Amino acid sequence: MNDTAGVPEIEIAGVTKRYGNAHAVLESIDLVVAKQEFISIIGPSGCGKSTILKLIAGLAIPTSGTIRVDGMTPQNARETISFVFQDATLLPWRTVKANIGLGLELEHAPNERREKEIAALLELVGLKNVAKSYPRELSGGMKMRVSIARALATNPRLMLLDEPFAALDEMSRDRLNEEILRLRAEQNWTAVFVTHSVAEAVFLSDRIVVLAPNPGRIHAEFRVDLPASRTSAIRNSPEFDAIVTRVSHTLRETLRQ
Repeated sequence: MNDTAGVPEIEIAGVTKRYGNAHAVLESIDLVVAKQEFISIIGPSGCGKSTILKLIAGLAIPTSGTIRVDGMTPQNARETISFVFQDATLLPWRTVKANIGLGLELEHAPNERREKEIAALLELVGLKNVAKSYPRELSGGMKMRVSIARALATNPRLMLLDEPFAALDEMSRDRLNEEILRLRAEQNWTAVFVTHSVAEAVFLSDRIVVLAPNPGRIHAEFRVDLPASRTSAIRNSPEFDAIVTRVSHTLRETLRQ
């Protein structure tokens, strides 16, 4: 068995992506993500943030350059990756419990293991009391909890999250940000998170990557020097505000280019 302990979770080298004969969506992207690192990608609309996630997941193919996930091609690493979309994409005819267990069913996991893991996930995301409810009976925040639990059911090593909280009110969004950090601390997965919110990126991340548009390219990176254990109180700290200000200023720079 190969030892991959020293291999980055993600290596993107010289990646350009264009669709057909159109202008490049992304150009010359170089990015390395360490195991168990949480990075956020921010940038103006249309700069290719979601395209990067699709390339990492193997849902799109680079026009040039290479991508490795834990030393493998994205296609070969798919079993280690979970993708959480902006829309919870729950199946309306399935209960919360059945939606969470979908991935385990597709893996043909034994019933006993499936029941045990679903019960643990319901407890983990605080949905045990609505296990028999249907998506139409849930709030937006609860639907997103189901989506996250479903993504975690297959024990991923890498979580790709594409603006999962964009449609939620600020209070629900803040609570789920805290929930994501708690889940990550318990399960030790790597995360690549796309957002338009600078404050959200600062609260969640070890590192923030700022993309510039036309074509999408890396404009700047920021290391978030805040304690690893973060609570809602940190949002009121001068250190938090200082990082938000610096990142926001850099983001505005990309619009003037």
